[in-house]
Order: sequence, then C-alpha cells, then structure tokens
Amino acid sequence: MNGFTHECRSVAPGMHWRQRLLEAADAPALLTALGEITAECPGVSRAWVVWEFGHAVLGQAGNTMPSPEAIAVADRAALARGPVSDADTGLVSVPMPASTATVVLEPESAEATPAILGQLREPWAAADRLLARELQLAELHQEVSRLQYSEQLQRALFDISELSFSDLDMADVLRGVHSIVGSLMYAENLFIVMRDLAADTFEMLYFADAVDDPPFTGALPLEDIQYSATWHVMRGGRALRGTPEQLEAQVNGPMRTYGTDCHQWMGVPIMRDGQSLGAIVVQSYTEEAGFSSEDQGLLEFVASHILTALDRKRSTELLERSVEMRTQQLAAVNRALQQQVVERERAERLQAALFEIARLATEDIDSGEFHARVHRVVGRLLNADNFYIGLLSDDGDRLEFPYYVDTCHPRLTASRPLARGLSELVLRSREPLLGTPARIAELEAAGEIEYRQEQGAPSACWLGAPLLSGEQVIGLVAVQSYTNEDEFGAIDMELLTFVASQIAYAVQRRRATEFQQQAYTRLEERVAERTAELRREIRERERIQDRLRHQVMHDALTGLPNRDQLRLRLGQAMERTRETPARHSALLYLDVDRFKVINDSLGHLAGDDFLCEVARRLQSCVRQPDLVARLAGDEFAILIEDVALDAEGRPAAAIAVAERALEALTEPMEMAGCTLEPSASIGIAVTRPHQQHIDDLVRDADTALYRAKALGRKRWQLYDDSLQHTAVDQLTVEGELRLALKRDEIEPWFQPIVRLGDGAIVGHEALMRWRHPERGVLAPADFLRVAEDSGLVESMDWRLFKRAFLAAAAREDGTYLSINVAPRHLQRSDFTSRLLGLLERTGLAPDRLRIEVTEGSLLENPERVRGVLQRLLDAGVGVALDDFGTGYSSLSYLHSFPLRILKMDRTFLADLHRQGNSGPVIQAVVGLAHALGMDVVAEGVEIEEQRAALLELGCGFGQGFLFGRPAEFAEQAEPALPA
Repeated sequence: MNGFTHECRSVAPGMHWRQRLLEAADAPALLTALGEITAECPGVSRAWVVWEFGHAVLGQAGNTMPSPEAIAVADRAALARGPVSDADTGLVSVPMPASTATVVLEPESAEATPAILGQLREPWAAADRLLARELQLAELHQEVSRLQYSEQLQRALFDISELSFSDLDMADVLRGVHSIVGSLMYAENLFIVMRDLAADTFEMLYFADAVDDPPFTGALPLEDIQYSATWHVMRGGRALRGTPEQLEAQVNGPMRTYGTDCHQWMGVPIMRDGQSLGAIVVQSYTEEAGFSSEDQGLLEFVASHILTALDRKRSTELLERSVEMRTQQLAAVNRALQQQVVERERAERLQAALFEIARLATEDIDSGEFHARVHRVVGRLLNADNFYIGLLSDDGDRLEFPYYVDTCHPRLTASRPLARGLSELVLRSREPLLGTPARIAELEAAGEIEYRQEQGAPSACWLGAPLLSGEQVIGLVAVQSYTNEDEFGAIDMELLTFVASQIAYAVQRRRATEFQQQAYTRLEERVAERTAELRREIRERERIQDRLRHQVMHDALTGLPNRDQLRLRLGQAMERTRETPARHSALLYLDVDRFKVINDSLGHLAGDDFLCEVARRLQSCVRQPDLVARLAGDEFAILIEDVALDAEGRPAAAIAVAERALEALTEPMEMAGCTLEPSASIGIAVTRPHQQHIDDLVRDADTALYRAKALGRKRWQLYDDSLQHTAVDQLTVEGELRLALKRDEIEPWFQPIVRLGDGAIVGHEALMRWRHPERGVLAPADFLRVAEDSGLVESMDWRLFKRAFLAAAAREDGTYLSINVAPRHLQRSDFTSRLLGLLERTGLAPDRLRIEVTEGSLLENPERVRGVLQRLLDAGVGVALDDFGTGYSSLSYLHSFPLRILKMDRTFLADLHRQGNSGPVIQAVVGLAHALGMDVVAEGVEIEEQRAALLELGCGFGQGFLFGRPAEFAEQAEPALPA
C-alpha cells in the first residue's frame, strides 16, 4: 500500500509526465511518479495511490501514508470498479483496471472534479499499463522460483525412489537419503527412528551427528525415551520445531532432554493410515542454522516418501531372503528324497538277505555249507572278501572259528584263548565296532585292546557285530579290509548288525539240541544270573527313586529348586524368625521384563535357553546357603537367609543381592543370532515374627514386585505396609462403585451454555458426579481411573445418560442437553440404536440432544465413526466437536465429519483479555466455523472481559464459571450479566 500528498501546482507539458513515467525504473518509482503527477494537477489539494496485490509488495514511496478515509474510499471504488465520490470527506477515488491500483484525490472544489479527471485520464492510463506490466513481471519471477523449487524437490524424490530400487544395503540407502535431504535444507545432524507398534519398541535406523555418537543399537522399549522430543513426536503423531523452550510449549506434559543440548530441533512423524511408525529428526547446535515452517513442510513431505522407499527396500530384501530360503528348502527336500530312495533300495536288499538267512537256518545242510552260504549273502550287502564267524566256547574261555575266510592270513587254528583283541572287545561291550586305524590306535592307547605279532599285518578297516541270544553274547561276525580303497561306514555297521541277529538266530537253532541236554545245568546258572539281574534292578530302582525325588523338588528346565522346595525352605526360615525374632530372612521375587516378546519373537527353544542363562546369572549372585528357585515361566525367587536389618529397618544384604542380580541380568546375551539386553524387576519382603503363613510373605514380595514394575521396571522395591494399603484402597473403591450402580448413586450435574449477547441459557452440559453416602458428592477425578480399570465406566455412562435425559425431558424451556460420548461408545455397533431407543423411552426429543466427541474419537476407525455420527444427525441429534485446540486441531475434521457445533478449548481464552495472539486465532476459527454453518461455543469463560472479547470476535455462545458452575437442575439460575 503506497500513499502520496503534494501541494497542487500546474501540470507539466505533455511530454513531461510521459518522460517521468518512462524514467521510472521499477514499481515503487512508478507509484511515486503517478502520485506526484496526480498531486501536481491544477485543482487537486492532496492525492494518494493505493495498490494492494496480495504478498507481492514491490516497495514504499510517497510522503505520507493514506488516511483511513482515503483507504475506505479506495476500497469502495475497487468494489464498484468505477469512480466514487464521498460526500462527507469530498474525496474522489478512481480505480485502474489493469493494475488494480486506485488513485484517491481531494479536489479543491466539487465543480473542479470533471476537469481534473479529464486532464489525468491519459497519464493514468499510461501508468496503469506500466504498473500492470510490473505486476506481471513480479508474478512471473515468483512462478519461476516456485518451479525451480518444485523441480529440485521432484529430483530429490526421484533420487530417493532410485535408492529404494538400488542394490545398496539399507545403511547406504539411508546415507543417500540423508545426502538428498541435506541438498534441500540444513541437515548436517539427522537421525531416523522406526517404531514397532506391536512390541511398543523403537530402533535407531540411521544416525549422523557432528557432536554425539549413536546412543544405542538394537531395539529398545519406547518408554526408555519417555518425554523426550522424539517420544512426543511419535506418541503424538505431529511435528515439533523450535528451541528447547519452544518445544516445551508445544507438547502436553513434561519434556526431557537426551544427549547434547541443541540450539534448534525439528522432528516430523513418519505416518501411515493415521498411525505414527517413526520419526525423522534434524537439529542444529549453532545459531546460524535454524529451521523454518517451509523446512518443516519439506521434511514432512520427504518423510512420507522415505517410508515408501524403506518399505520398498525391505520388501525387496524380504523377497530375496524368501527366494533363498525356498531354494534351500527345495534342495533339502530333494536331498531327503534321494536319501529315501537309497534307504529304500538298501532296505529291500537287507530284507532279501535276512529272508534268505532265515531260510538257510531251516534247511538240512551241514554247518560248513550254512556258513558259506551266509558269507555269500553278506557279500551282496557289503565288501566281505575277508569274513569270519567267531563263537564262544561252552566254558567261555576260548573263541572258536567255525568259518574263516581271509585273503591275506589263512586260518592257523580252529580256536584260540580269549585275549584283548578287537573280537574280544565286541564280545565284552556287546555293541558293534567300526575299527578305523585312528580308532584302533585310540583303543590301544586306552588299554582296551592289545596288538599281537602272530596276528600279522593289521587291517586298514575292521567291522564286527556281536551275535546275541537274548541278552547273552554267543559270538561275533566280522569283516575286514587291508586297503584304504575299501572302507566301511555307519551304514555298513548297521547292515552287519541286522545280519548278525539272523546269524545268531540260525546258530541258536542249530545248537538247540545241545542246549536241551544242558538245560538243568543252565537253569541253575540262569537263576544265579537272574538273581544278579534283580539286584541290579533293585539298585536301578533305588537310583530312579532318587532321581524322581530330585525331579519333584527341582525345575526340569533350569535345574533350580522349584516352588515346592522354596516353600519348604520358606517355612523353615519363618519358623526360625518366630523362634528368634532377630533372625530375619529375605525373599526376592523376580520377574524378567518382556520375556513374552523374546519367547514370541525368537521361539520357545531360544526362550528356554534364555531362562537357563538367567538362572545361571542369578546363581552367580548368591552365596551358600541362599536359594535360587524358578517358580513358573519367567518368575524366579531368591531366599536370603540370616540377613541383618540396618538402622532404617532395611535388609542390606538382600538389597545388595538384588542390585547384583539386576546388574548381572542387564549384561547383553547372544541368543538365536540376536543380541538381547534383558532386565528384571524385583520385589523384596522380609520375614517378620507375626507372619503365620508362607503365602503372606510371598504375597508381600509379589506386591513389591508389581510396585517396581509400575515405577518403570529395571529396579527393586522393598515391601512396606503402604503398598498393600494402596491395593486394598483401589479394591475398596471398585467395590463401592459396584454398589453405587446398584443404588443409583451416579447422577448428572448440569452446567449452562448461554448466548453471549443476552445471557440467555440455550443448553446444558451433563457432567458425571457420584453421590457417595459417606464422602458426599465426588467429581470424576476421584473415581474415574478405578472405573476404567475395572470395566465399570461404560455402565456408569449409560446410567448418566438415562438420568440426564429424564431431567432434560422434564424441562419444557426449549433448551438442549449436551452429553460427552467416549471413543469406546462410537466403536460399538449398537450405539446408535441404543441411544435413540433411550431417547424414546425417556421422552426427550432427538433435536434437543447434542453429543460431544473429541478429536481422538474421530481418529479411531474414521469411516465407522463418520457413519455413526451421520445416522444420529439424520435422526435429529446434533454433534459437537469438544476441546478443539487440545489435540491435532485438524481443519479436515470440520468439513469431513457431520458436525454442527465447535467447542473451543479453554486454553484459547487464557490470555484473551491480555495482549496476546489468541484473538486472531479465535477470530479465524469462528469465521471458518460460521462459513461451514457451525455454531461456536467457548469453554472456560470465567471473567467479563473474556465474554466481551468473544462477542467482538464473533463468538455467539459460551460456557464457564461466569455463567454458572455444574449443579443439579434445582440449583440452576439464570446467569447475571452486566448492564
């Protein structure tokens, strides 16, 4: 806006004003020349030029600013698009069509006006064209700048997309993203965190900082950075920007600083479907580098594309791992199928061989023929060029060889005394033996066998299997090789073992007749053997009983004492305390934090290994005769005996053990390829002489444990009586609330909503109160948390609705009733029908009801909530957006949801009557609401100055202590407004 005032002089010659306009270098100079030419026209006392075109201010010129009267006349001329004369001031205003500028002049007389306009028509037209050209040039410069910025931003997004498709690993991709963001704004110090909603954890995906090192690795609970700026961004789902002091003013709740203090900090959430999945943060440690709202918008725009790039990169990696895993699985299946084919073929050959040996046992052939045929059968299964069968003599002192074939050493004798050879080792162990050179050397070194010179050259590989008759060894069958080309393996040993069982069966059948003759003698021997076996069985049974006794009192997984043994020791410790009050013991009740996450993420086997490692660390923290026990799942207990109490009555030794245990458990451990940083919470209780039952001590320790968890985990808590009293008080309030529902003690109190202009009551808001029979009327702060924890709050809401509807229906004053509806009600499928049914039963007309919902209610399943609100609106029920300004304050709610009333939060009114900037904000909100056809109700009006200011800003309705406090309908009174 530019204004000019000059004394009236004679007009210069025709070329004079053209020369002055042509010599003007820019828009300010043109405005100055135009103002001077107009002021110099004969008959003009004063003149101004008013030029407004949005934000494109090209400069200041002239001697004085236009008066308010001149600006008013200029506005009228611009709206009328033609000359305007003001009878009161005598001012004349002429708009210029091309440039939108307006000339305002004060003629010396009204009669001179036509002549003045005629003389100035040509200079004005020329100046108008020149100003229009300057305006067009300014707009073109702005458009070029915008296009250059858009091109730079588009190029950055294209680079981010290319990174997501590249072969780079995730670290290089994120470094590339950092470089791209740094090309658009100051981003030397940048980090990206991603959040796991299911586990409520987060991890540092990328970190670059000129001052600090990365604070941690791996995933951490989100509560570990509670109240930090990053925590507020992820929890609140909205961006924060500014100095630390400005950040504190932007969040609800405390602000905690982590790392080095910065000068300016900016973080934006990484969002998807209304949920915050992480944050991208930049910070500056110097005053030279800061962040603007344009930087914030840019970072928010880039954040959405970063999430897409990360998802694409992770999907590609997941697909590659899936393909690799599937390939490995198919290869394993193929190997298994090939192995099955080999096993089946081997089984068929083995079955045929066993069948033939069984048939040989029934044929009427001599022993030599039988053994030769058996040799040929074995030769079809494995290399049996060197094969012999050895049988124990009747007295068991000699080894007889009914069949012996060897290509290198012919048989020298039909039998020999038992020695310490490989054959004897098989007879002693009654197990098959595969003797490789290394194994034979190992057995010789251990004294199990002895090499004799008469045996000749040792074999390169030897394989023998015992011949068993029941549990008795009657001999062995063996094959051997003298070259490294023919070596035996585990499969050959398995085959020979099967063949040996059939050979033993055939041998036994052939020796049956001889065994019958010696039956009586062998019977006596068998009785003696059986007696020895019974003795062994008795010893084994005693051993098993001892093992069972140990298993009953110990945990099967960790080997620690179990709950039963702990209770036994606790009983003994409590008995000692009752006998000698000065002798105390302490019980430490320990619970591993977040074990379920470990078990679900890594599997039960890894979870078992994790518990075993926890047990080992706990045992390293105690002394004898202290006891570490596993109770169940991730719960452990430590019994510390004979602890002394200090001057404050605290068990110093037990506290020291608890601190050692917490320190030991926080040491990282490698589990299933992951690095875990476990933690625990510990409750401590001390035995007292008055305690009679073990469960009392366990309950005290358990109460202290849950107190430690409530205080933030990773700590110990010593039990005292106040902990139990707190738990009992909550149970008492819960019980009283259940009785209150039965006695109908939940009742509505009403606060008036008035028209600010005349103070007339237009409606009432129903607020919940509990008329306690002993404590009087209680506000929700005294009982609402217990009601929500116990699940009673929904029943209390419907009780409040019913009584409020009945009270409002009884009042025939035309006022409406407003009720608060929590998000849980809007998620119920029957909420609409239930609410309308209650209106019908109570006689309250739907058009007299308004429901108040918060911005948080609209975020949970928005489509469902929009449908519920629309059905209520169709039935006549009005919908109000409550506490506007405390949440996201998104303007999209105002037009995308069927809202009729906007209730501004009391925070807008805090400094309304002082010098602050809340007035323009309220005026903007009121104007927008009125444009959308919504009424505005200001909450928290407490003083007359606030009411007056709201009226000036266009707000029509108010609610607050200035008009009335919440009370029963009988106590309501018309608010008294000042004259």
